[in-house]
This record gives sequence, structure tokens and C-alpha cells, in this order.
Amino acid sequence: MTKVSGRLAIAGISAGVLAALLAALAPPAAAQGLQYEVHIDAPGALTELLEQNLDLVRFRGNARMDREQLLRLVRAAPAQVKTLVATDGYYSPVVSARLDRDGDTPRVEVSVQPGEPVRVGEIDLVLQGFAPVPGLAADQQFDTAALKAGWTLKRGQVFRQTDWEQAKRGLLRQVVQTRYPRAQLTDSQATVDPDNHLAALRVVLDSGPELRFGELRIEGLKRYPAGIIRNLNQIHPGDYYSEAALQSYQSRLQDTGYFASVEVSADMGAVLNEQLEAGAATPAQNADAAMAPLPLLVRVTENKRRNVSAGLGFSTNTGNRASLSYDDLSVFGLRMKSALTLETKKQTARSDFYFPTTADGYNDSFGASFERSDISGEVTSVASVAGKRAWGTPLLERSLSLELLTETKTLDGVPSSTSKSLPLTYGVTWRKLDNLLFPTKGYALNAQLGGALLPILTDQAFVRGYARTVWYRPLTTSTNLILRGELGALASRDKNGVPAVYLFRAGGDQSVRGYAFQELGVREGAAITGGRYLATASAEFQYWFKPTYGAALFYDAGNAGDTFNALHPKSGYGAGGRWKSPVGPINVDVAYGHAVRKYRLHFSLGFTF
Repeated sequence: MTKVSGRLAIAGISAGVLAALLAALAPPAAAQGLQYEVHIDAPGALTELLEQNLDLVRFRGNARMDREQLLRLVRAAPAQVKTLVATDGYYSPVVSARLDRDGDTPRVEVSVQPGEPVRVGEIDLVLQGFAPVPGLAADQQFDTAALKAGWTLKRGQVFRQTDWEQAKRGLLRQVVQTRYPRAQLTDSQATVDPDNHLAALRVVLDSGPELRFGELRIEGLKRYPAGIIRNLNQIHPGDYYSEAALQSYQSRLQDTGYFASVEVSADMGAVLNEQLEAGAATPAQNADAAMAPLPLLVRVTENKRRNVSAGLGFSTNTGNRASLSYDDLSVFGLRMKSALTLETKKQTARSDFYFPTTADGYNDSFGASFERSDISGEVTSVASVAGKRAWGTPLLERSLSLELLTETKTLDGVPSSTSKSLPLTYGVTWRKLDNLLFPTKGYALNAQLGGALLPILTDQAFVRGYARTVWYRPLTTSTNLILRGELGALASRDKNGVPAVYLFRAGGDQSVRGYAFQELGVREGAAITGGRYLATASAEFQYWFKPTYGAALFYDAGNAGDTFNALHPKSGYGAGGRWKSPVGPINVDVAYGHAVRKYRLHFSLGFTF
């Protein structure tokens, strides 16, 4: 029988001999030692393991290698091989190593017959301290049955050292994340029976005291109101300890932009110090005693109040771009963000003011903007003021916005119309994705419904609905499928008088590739204007030949028009490259627009939805 209490040591010779060998093999850079080859005859997975860890391979080409040291490595190799393959579940291997000196270059032959692997037999998981809480509903008690069922190293599996360590870490991780952050493994043993090829496992997990959150404590706040931190706190005194709740709270605080760094933690040290100062018991006795609620500690480093930034860029949708932004985190207690953006086809100036998040989780803002665009022969100038309320989570976001805008439109250089409107719009976004930055599985859906129904500051009443979705499906470990679609409709007595921003056009990087930005719509003379209806769809196949680099094939189709019959789909198809950059996915596509018979380059950054 062999007992394995912790991690198996990887060593084939004594520690003293190995230390002396390593010292002897430390090379001067310019020297060149004895050259030799190593051939390992073993099953594929074991060959890779030995090539990465066997000293014969690791020290090959060492500048101070000589024949005597090579013979020492050959003699030590069988013992080291046995130790290495044991970590992969083979405890009775037949191993040989010999040095062949017949050729010009010495050749070491290592042969490994691993035999039958050791498999997991009896599993004894002992959970101590998880006592039911009196008065708590059954569905709120800690589920020890699920904890045992989640043990990953199952009976009958090959007993590998990495799987054994990972299973123990996973078991402990499930516990310390909720309710029992002081849980620990008090015993773990794997008793290996090489003759019967079985490993009996025993793990004892002690829960420690069940912990709950206490009052909120804030450190590092100087310039900004405490309400910024308090109103985002969804953890209440008396709630069970939850690592996920701490991380979620920290993420919400980081997203505010007020802080350069945020650390949210349960101040366990403060409670332990209070117990010790009280002199009630020894530290060991206190470890077993019930603990007071853990203060919820938020440490922040504030961002500087004002920030100015400038940038240059290029978009295949709107051309060259220069931008200048100014942010102030405290203007009458509000956060102000303003920006001036000059692009070839569009120029925008805007300033927005954001209230701190309320205790109910609402994010309120108001702002003003001016935008001029010249796209496909239609020139529009829009001035607007707007107010917005947003709430929810990244998985379910909702918003309600009211906007007053005036628009002047010119077609082919001739002034066409001036309109004003006061639309109210409700929007909702659902996300169920495996990763919000680099999604590979799941879906996202955005829907909007709004309009200007009352004859108040409105030239033409209308109702507008819009929805778009994207769906990700992994096909294999290196391939995935992306499907995308858009639908839009507008109802009004007369399209004239409805602001162009509420009409529909298609084409561009995030729409139908192979066509210019918003090139697909309703033709009026030589210009293209928006239509009442929109429908687009896209299918994309991606292949990742490296973890961060991939290629794609895609087919897009869609159009915009004033009637359903006018929605004759215009198609575009092509290929592109993908890169998972630190700031998000970068997509570079070459698409052929079938209707215009032209190739077009498209570039986009990030997943926006």
C-alpha cells in the first residue's frame, strides 16, 4: 500500500545528488557540452509528460554535459520515470534506460510499459460542521448532498495526481465561496494499492463557523459623496457570506468611473481582533466559536476629478475621426461627460450629466447634443435634449428615455424639411452569454418600443418598434457559429416630419457587409433616405487556429424600405480575420456586395449590444 497525503514529489535520484548535478550542469553561455539524443518509447500522453520533465531531456545540450554525467542521468532515469508516470496513474510500470554508443552521436533509449492504471475505488468524503440552521427553510439550508455529488474525481476514473489535487481544491472552493469562508481540509489521503490497481480516497472537510455580513465600512473616500458607494450596495446586514456578492459589488463600483481602484471584502480580521481583545478565549478556541457579523469593507482610491483626452482614428463606416473629451466627476454633485467628435461623414458634440445611482438601483441622466451627418446624399442636422432612466443588471437592462429634438434635412444640396419631435422610448436588453467581452455561447436580445403620440412639440405622430438579436453556438473547441438579425417597423400617417434618426437604413460594419454605411434604404433622386421597415440577417462561421487568432466566413442579407414589398434583400458575403485583443475582439472583413458588384473592407472593434 502507498499513502499519498499531498502532492507527489517528482524525483528520481536523491536530493543531494540532484543538487550537485544541477550545480555541475550550470553552464557558461559560450561552452558546448556532449551532444546526445533521447528516444522515449511510451504511450503518447506519457511521452509528452516525460519529454517535458525527464532530466535526460531537460539537460540535453547543456554546455557542461560530459560522458560521466550522462551515465549518471541514464542510471537515475528509471526511478525518475516511475515517479513521473505515477502522477498520471501508473504505479507498476516496467521501465528501462540504456545508452547506445555505436553511432557518431550517443543515443539514450528509454522504454516504458505503463501497465494497468490505478483507478479510484472507495471514496470517503467526511463533511464536518454543516449543521442545519433551526427555523431556516429546507431550500435555504446548505446543500451537503449537492456538495458530495459535485466531487469531480469519480469512482472508476484513473487516479491522476493533478485530478486529485483539482478535486480537493474544487470541493473547498465550493464551500469557502458561500457561508463558510473559514472552511479547511483537515485531512486528505489517497491510499494506493498497486496490486489491485485501486486508490481509496479520504477527504475530511471542516466547515468552520457560518458567517454573515455586517455593516458597511468605507475607507479612502475624500471628494465624492458616500451615497455613490452605499446606493450600489445590494448586500444587507445579516446576509450569508458570498464571494460572488462581493465581486459583483466591486464590479459595480469600478464601473462608476469615480475610482482608480476598488477593493470589496469581508473584514474578518477586525472581528478576530475584537474577539482576542475581549480576552474571552485563545485564538484556537475563537476559531471554533461562532463569529460576529463580518463588516463589509470597501477600500477605494479616487480618480482625479477632471480628465481631458484626445484621439485620432478611422472607421470604415464614417471615415477619419478626431475626438476630444472632457470629464468632470463632480459638477454640483453630478458626473459630467462631454465630447466633440469630428468624422468624415458625421460630426457630433454632446454633454451628459449623470446622477449617482439611487438606493433603488436607478441610474438617471440628462444631456444635450448636436449632430450633423452627410450619408448617401442625405445631410441632417439634429439638436436634442434628453433625459433617461436606466436600471437592471448586465443580464437584464431596462431604460426609459424622453427626447426633444429638432432636425433639418437636406437632399442633394436642396433644403428638404425641418421637423421637431418629442418621442418617449422604452428599451430592454437580455443577455445570456458565457462571456460579456468574448462571447462564444448564448444570446443577446435588444428590443425598443416608443414614439411620439401626443401633438406636443411634435410635427408628425408615430410609433416605432425595433429588435435585434445575436446568437452564439460553439460547434467544436475551435469553431463556432454566429447568427444575427434585425427587424424594425414605423407606423405614421406621413413619413415626412418623422426625424431621420427614427427611420431605418442598412449597410455597414454591423449590418449588411459589402455595402457602405447606411447605403441601403429608400432612394430619393441621387440620395438614400430612411424607410419605414427594416430586416437584416447574418450567418458567420469562425475557426480559431490559435486561442486568440481566427478566421471567419460570413453571409449577410437585408434591406430597408417604405413597404414590405420593397424589402428585397441585398446580399453581401466574404471572409475575415479575428483577433481577441486586450480591449475586445477586433474584426477585419473583406465583403462583396452582390447588388453593387464591389468589394469593401470592414473593420470593427468589440462586441457591442
